Amino acid sequence: MTESEAVPLWRRPVTYGAIGGTKAPDLAVFPPAGFRSIVKRQRIGHGDNRFAWASAQTMTWGIQRLSGFRVEVSDAPAAVTDATYTPVGFDTAGIPTVSATVAEADEDTFNADGASYLVPGDTATLTIRFLLIPVTANVRVVYVVNEPDRVGFAYGTLAGHPESGEEAFIVERGDDGSVWLAISAFSRPSTWYWRALFIPLRIAQALYTRRYLRVLAGPTD
Repeated sequence: MTESEAVPLWRRPVTYGAIGGTKAPDLAVFPPAGFRSIVKRQRIGHGDNRFAWASAQTMTWGIQRLSGFRVEVSDAPAAVTDATYTPVGFDTAGIPTVSATVAEADEDTFNADGASYLVPGDTATLTIRFLLIPVTANVRVVYVVNEPDRVGFAYGTLAGHPESGEEAFIVERGDDGSVWLAISAFSRPSTWYWRALFIPLRIAQALYTRRYLRVLAGPTD
């Protein structure tokens, strides 16, 4: 066990600097320096029931679990999760318009199964199969979105993750009642040995992104 792995997950810092960068409207064209971006958006259904179900799944690690990940949530002191971090906001031209803030978190929200919705500071270990070998990926929720027609969150990578960067999962409802899943991410291999596996790592990332875009389009019961 390395020194960083001996530190509890809730105490580990994220492994990149551009926290909240997935909110940038020009991420697809201008990712943070040294990172590669992915921006995808796909229709997953229609109507209030689809939006409510997809939102609840998204905010309780449902996208990851339905995509084949094992999710182990890590305990963290209340002081870590009781404050909400809001990253810098940008306008459509990519110009910062809202400063980053830290505020008290809203009252806990739960889905129909009693699972608590994610809040900034929540930390988990995701286990996936890469080249037939189980690989663990440590992540922390860095911001949440809770608006009438937009619900979701973003997580950032921690030490021990194959990549360094951030990924956001946002469920959106259009004026016509259509429901969409938007995924945005920027990343790069976290260590020299993951850089040596750059091509299969990118293939795996593309595979799981496609799974993410499909899993919320199925039955809602």
